[in-house]
Amino acid sequence: MAKLTILFGVLLILVGVAGFVATGHTHPTALIPAGFGLLLILFGSQANTEDSKKRMLWMHIAVTVGLIGFLATIPADIDVIRLSRGTVFPHPIAVLEKAGMSLLCLLYVALCVRSFIAARRQRLI
Repeated sequence: MAKLTILFGVLLILVGVAGFVATGHTHPTALIPAGFGLLLILFGSQANTEDSKKRMLWMHIAVTVGLIGFLATIPADIDVIRLSRGTVFPHPIAVLEKAGMSLLCLLYVALCVRSFIAARRQRLI
């Protein structure tokens, strides 16, 4: 899971940089997904250890960051639906970027929860 965390961190950085470039380098808030991505890379690299206690700690911290990222961007999911139905937004790229971050964070959290459940079942056997 540590390598998957690093992968999702890289994907979030790409989303952030793409959004920043798409806005013409004028909106630094477009780099917020990149900040979340840096945190995931940091925590994923810390979780890449043989010590199971440290790995569990860092993975739980990383999934918490992913969950916060998802919860913070839920309104963007609704805005994407409204955007597809013709609503005009002042910054449609921002709406798409936040929705992309939301999707990536949700997918990451779901994969982590699935892994945590599988690890728990494995320990009980």
